[in-house]
Formats: sequence, C-alpha cells, structure tokens
Amino acid sequence: MIIYNEIAIAFILRVFLGILFFAQGYDKVFKIKIKGVYETFEVPMRAKNIPHSLLKLAAFFTSYVELLGGVCLIAGIFKFYILYLLGFDLLIVSIAMAMLNPMWDMQHVFRRLIILIALLLLPSAWDVLSIDYLLTK
Repeated sequence: MIIYNEIAIAFILRVFLGILFFAQGYDKVFKIKIKGVYETFEVPMRAKNIPHSLLKLAAFFTSYVELLGGVCLIAGIFKFYILYLLGFDLLIVSIAMAMLNPMWDMQHVFRRLIILIALLLLPSAWDVLSIDYLLTK
C-alpha cells in the first residue's frame, strides 16, 4: 500500500529536478542562445583539440535536453527516458568541465546527479502524480 509520504517524495524530487533542468535549459536556449553556449567553450576547447562540430552538437544537445527534459519531468511524462537523457547530459557536462579545469566545482552537477539517481531508484508505483501514471493506469 502506498502512503502519502512516498507519493510526496516522488513528486517533489521529480518536479524539483525538472525545475532545475528547465531553468538551466531555458537560459541556454532563450537567453544565452545556443551560439552563446558554444562560444563560451569554443576557445578553451580548441586548445584541447575538440572538433567544432562535436562542441556544437554538445551545446545543442545539452541545452535542449535540459529544457525539454525539465518540462517532461515537471509533467511526469517519459520519466525514465528523460532521466537517462539527463544522466547522459550530466556526463557530457562533467567531461567538458573536467577538461577545462580538473579541479572544477561540481556542487551544482553533483546535486542534480544525486536527485536523478534517487528518482531512478524510487519505485515507479510511488510516482502517481504524473502523466505517465495516468497513461498506464
């Protein structure tokens, strides 16, 4: 039997992580723009011999996965697929940041990673306040 605390935990963690990723993706897509994200990393990554096409692809991928993934998590749709994509996003960001500065401050990434892992470990039966639950019921 599911109790309300379990439902609340699943809902709060999912929506909280969705808000974090949505806000980050929103800034990257609408304020900084994809070109701005790319240009921020272009010069330092050129010194690391990272191909421009790979950098552009990473900027595009991470920006839109964070924006759309955040929306999907808030709504509770395609949760596991979105969590996998966001996990991959965090890996890309971590690799890029570690290449630029091996001692980078990972406090923001680590918090997102912990919440993402918690959501992957929580029983899906707890996540009843979601579109996924309504579609599968």
